[in-house]
Amino acid sequence: MQRREFLHFSAGLGAAMLVPRLALADSAAAFRNLLILIELKGGNDGLNMVVPYADPAYYALRPRIAIKRDEVLQLDAATGLHPALQPLMPLWQERQLAVLQGVGYPQPNLSHFRSIEIWDTASRSDQYLQQGWLTRVFAGHPTPAAFSADGVIIGSQELGPLAGGARAVALSSTDQFLGNARLAMPANTHGNAALDHLMKVETDIVKAADGMRPTQGKVAFRTAFPKGAFGDVVRTAAQVIGNGEQTGKPVAVLRLTLGNFDTHQNQNGTQAGLLTQLADGLVALKSALVELNRWDTTVISTYSEFGRRPRENQSGGTDHGTAAAHFVLGGRVNGGLLGAAPQLTRLDGSGNIGHAIDFRNVYASLLRQCWSIDGSDVGSSGFLDLVRA
Repeated sequence: MQRREFLHFSAGLGAAMLVPRLALADSAAAFRNLLILIELKGGNDGLNMVVPYADPAYYALRPRIAIKRDEVLQLDAATGLHPALQPLMPLWQERQLAVLQGVGYPQPNLSHFRSIEIWDTASRSDQYLQQGWLTRVFAGHPTPAAFSADGVIIGSQELGPLAGGARAVALSSTDQFLGNARLAMPANTHGNAALDHLMKVETDIVKAADGMRPTQGKVAFRTAFPKGAFGDVVRTAAQVIGNGEQTGKPVAVLRLTLGNFDTHQNQNGTQAGLLTQLADGLVALKSALVELNRWDTTVISTYSEFGRRPRENQSGGTDHGTAAAHFVLGGRVNGGLLGAAPQLTRLDGSGNIGHAIDFRNVYASLLRQCWSIDGSDVGSSGFLDLVRA
């Protein structure tokens, strides 16, 4: 197979990218918990998602786009959720939703490209790493040999935290992936390093497809998945998890993407629609996981390259900012408010807020509490109490 032919073939598989594992696998028990990351692409405005409704400075900075106090879903006497997040309130009341305030990092970069690179690699702002943070984790702590892949990416062709070496598959639907994967053929080595690598990729694609091909027919969920692009992403994620349950060849992590959070103008309608999609998708995802008896062994975490500037702009929107609020949810998540409310009267020279939680501490906490990995792989030394034993 010529290189050009292979690249064409690879594109037909939905940009599947796989590389061999680097060492023998740990026990399956270490990866019994599934991690689902949801990227809010474009820089979600955390201040209008988790609203400091008792702070007069919030309304002074945002005279047109602030969420009205009587519309906020109150979490306590000072903090509430955007009204579009009403579907998440039962999770909050059941203490299965943790709201992390002020997630960011020192010396933040406000470029979409560079900032998401920092989040995907868990680097410092002045550090350039070639591998995603999960890729480095799996290099040191390989997933069990029976797993069909380290991770699956749905809703994006970018491998993000799984870039640079993880056994990861990017797909838009399981049916399409499995159909295309039939074209891949396991092959023997040929003594040519480049060709051997390509043949190994094909072999691994076959292995991933084998793990995702349902042995008892496609799972018939009772869950009503929301319509729309993100609803389709959630439905596909549920199918990947369900198929893995049937075959006994699961994956360790899923990354989903919900885009278009770059709200420089007319923010309120756009963000309300996106948060509605997020909330409805999360509720459907929980329902599907409950059906699969995986809700208590799954942790879902949102992330985004940055938040938005506290002061609204002249276009009824917000510009690139720094820290933002994020959600962690699951059947064993320690619900509640973590971090610190934004200090809106103490903005920096660019008019942005400081961070209260380093995002790498969130990663490290997830590694330790989901997979019993110490978290040093992402360079963190601090931990949050996110998941119950």
